[in-house]
Amino acid sequence: MTDKNIFQPGILDPVPAVARYVNFVVAQEGTTAQQIKEAFTRLSPLANGSDVVLGIGPSLVKALGTQVEGLHEFPDFSGHGVKVPSTPGTLWCWIRGEDLGELLHLTRKVQKALAPAFVVRHVVDAFRHSWSGTHGRDLTGYEDGTENPEGEAAVAAAFAPDGSSFVAVQQWLHDLDAFEALAGDAANHHFGRDRVTNEELEDSPEEAHVKRTAQESFEPEAFLLRRSMPWMMSMQAGLMFVAFGKSFYAFEAQMKRMAGHDDGIVDAIFRISKPVNGSYYWCPPMRDGKLDLRRLGL
Repeated sequence: MTDKNIFQPGILDPVPAVARYVNFVVAQEGTTAQQIKEAFTRLSPLANGSDVVLGIGPSLVKALGTQVEGLHEFPDFSGHGVKVPSTPGTLWCWIRGEDLGELLHLTRKVQKALAPAFVVRHVVDAFRHSWSGTHGRDLTGYEDGTENPEGEAAVAAAFAPDGSSFVAVQQWLHDLDAFEALAGDAANHHFGRDRVTNEELEDSPEEAHVKRTAQESFEPEAFLLRRSMPWMMSMQAGLMFVAFGKSFYAFEAQMKRMAGHDDGIVDAIFRISKPVNGSYYWCPPMRDGKLDLRRLGL
């Protein structure tokens, strides 16, 4: 059995009732490695891996004069008529809980701990939708994370042997008018599942999302652990796609196929939604109940 004390526990836990995705950047040119280290020291009591899951971007690792094997910037997967933008990130906090007001207060504590070395660049509030007790649904009404591995299989997919993880984060903006205009079985065929029963449709077309991303259909297999949540801001809404892996291989294999790079067939999901950003982070392991940042010299 794997020692789960070496993982940030929020990665394995079910998605919370509400969450905030907070992106920080280095405050200004000239911020020193020492100032960054001091910020992490102040952050440490808050970033317990449960209420606050932490991800560190490639540029920040470089600024600290270290390296993490396998960590690189998010590629631009655009092509075949679709845009899949790369928007490199510096420091990512997935702030999790049951009450959005409490998350605001926790966000402020994190913000103050990281100042003046870091400032907030972007915040997205997210939530569970139609929660069944094990899975939630996307705002389109389709169950999210159906094919997630479980138990030891989830650990094997999401974590490197040292307990660290790599996470891909994309904010997808839905065109709900376009989705609602789909008639008959068209919506089900976009996803490859029945919206009510969640059963996979054998007669769905090749561009159906389920067929594009079937994890066992890749060589080697491309299993990852999804922890996505719906988001909304004013009248815009979509899905914060968050996928943890022992490397970026599984995400990249699926994203390339979705964008048509394998065979020219583009995932039907792009007709009703589009990614507006994309970034990669390394999620440090835990040690004695705290983030283990020794690989970064912290």
